[in-house]
Amino acid sequence: MAENLPFPTYFIMILISTITRLVSTAGKANPWSTLLTSKQLVPLDDISDKLHDDQEAIKLASSDYGNMVKESPTAVLYPFSVYDIISLVKSSYNSYVPFGIAARGNGHSTRGQAMVRNGVVVDMGSFRRQRTGKGITFSVSQDPSIRYYADVGGEQLWIDVLLASLERGLAPVSFTDYLYLTVGGTLSNGGIGGQTFRYGPQISNVHEMDVVTGKGDFITCSPDKNTELFHAVLGGLGQFGIITRARISLEPAPKRVKWVRLLYNDFSTFTKDQARLISINGMKQKNALDYLEGMLLMHHGSINNWRSSFFPMSDHPKIISLITKHRILYCLEVAKYYDDSSENNVDKELQDILQGLNYIPGLYYEKNVSYVDFLNRVRSGELQLQSQGLWDVPHPWLNLFIPKSRILDFDSGVFKDIVLKGKITTGPVLVYPMNRSKWDDRMSASVPDEDVFYTVGFLHSSGFDNWEAFEAQNKKIMQFCEDAGIKVKQYLPHYSTQDDWKNHFGSKWKSFQESKYKFDPRMILSPGQRIFSDNKLIS
Repeated sequence: MAENLPFPTYFIMILISTITRLVSTAGKANPWSTLLTSKQLVPLDDISDKLHDDQEAIKLASSDYGNMVKESPTAVLYPFSVYDIISLVKSSYNSYVPFGIAARGNGHSTRGQAMVRNGVVVDMGSFRRQRTGKGITFSVSQDPSIRYYADVGGEQLWIDVLLASLERGLAPVSFTDYLYLTVGGTLSNGGIGGQTFRYGPQISNVHEMDVVTGKGDFITCSPDKNTELFHAVLGGLGQFGIITRARISLEPAPKRVKWVRLLYNDFSTFTKDQARLISINGMKQKNALDYLEGMLLMHHGSINNWRSSFFPMSDHPKIISLITKHRILYCLEVAKYYDDSSENNVDKELQDILQGLNYIPGLYYEKNVSYVDFLNRVRSGELQLQSQGLWDVPHPWLNLFIPKSRILDFDSGVFKDIVLKGKITTGPVLVYPMNRSKWDDRMSASVPDEDVFYTVGFLHSSGFDNWEAFEAQNKKIMQFCEDAGIKVKQYLPHYSTQDDWKNHFGSKWKSFQESKYKFDPRMILSPGQRIFSDNKLIS
């Protein structure tokens, strides 16, 4: 006698579509009116009209900014409200055989993290568009203990949050370099950029969230309420819940920015100056920079790239000559904000901060730009690449956190060896430090266990026929770190085995796993991360 095995999820969902389409000739049946499982019928009447399996919907949800991974869902949910998301998750959770669910923000994952094979993708962009007529989901309040804050929908883009807060003379304090990302997306990863050394990542600037867990529970959480969920979700890679609202810190907004780039030919000097600058960490405007990053300039890269055009054309020959001589130049990038009240003093304060830096004499470049233009500096490069058909190409990115104690070893073994020999860098290579004290260790995000660590981002672009070469270089970099005993952590991580994930989270793995069992025991959410793909579903 044959064993009575439950149908695989994908087969169940194909049956739904096939059976109900046969019935639809009667005129009223909808392929998503019921989720058919081998033991029960789970009604989906309340969201059936928001589930789509047409070719266009499936195609959009089957790829991402990385353009290297393809995973086709069975359907895409276009939610009108939080209750639609709750209904979908509950439907899966209550099914005998649950189906995977992935929330897709603005589609900027690079390794299929927001995809799900034979499950349902929740299009948070559709959620955002449904609210367009009502304006951005955004309200500002003031509290004596946390000053100004805004409640924003998890589906909202940071650019819209910025513009809405500026209308009230306020702004968030921590940003990613690219603003067309969703609030829920960056909070699920960390949210890092040039302000992180001073204000911490975006996950360190959240006071409260509404989350739909893997059980379909709608929970408000904060550092004082449902704290386990709060800390698990921040940097939790979407494993414990879908963020539908976040309460984020705001401060009075500046109006303009002094934006400076300095060039170095010695990596040790470059990193010493970076580390010194982030140690000047007072919260008063005059005592510290507001932004600090850094990047590499190499022959097979571009002096001005899509992130920003900065160096004057008249200086390009000089810079290229120095790159030829030294093979790599290191660019220190800093900024100081100001407004009408501080305009008269900003130049002196900036020069006081930069005094004593050991950059190449004469290679000091400065711009004076509006606050919005500075924060949204990547957008113009994006639009230019889109017009040239060069934006929707493969992006085999690799983002790493490197302990400060090993950053010189990384430079010699990776920048000066693997990368230079490979000669395939087509995109920015970022390198800049952060203060670990600005990260909350109770959160899921995993960083090196040193007071200062560096983020290194290889932001490659490639053709559809050669992205594997970049992947091979990324693997060489990771292998070098392993062989050299450099305890790197991936940011926007992607690993192929659960042992790798255990190593990534280190001492946090046990609590991470326990939170998964507590808030998403049937392993429904974000299967594209492949963290628990080796685990059997828990009934």
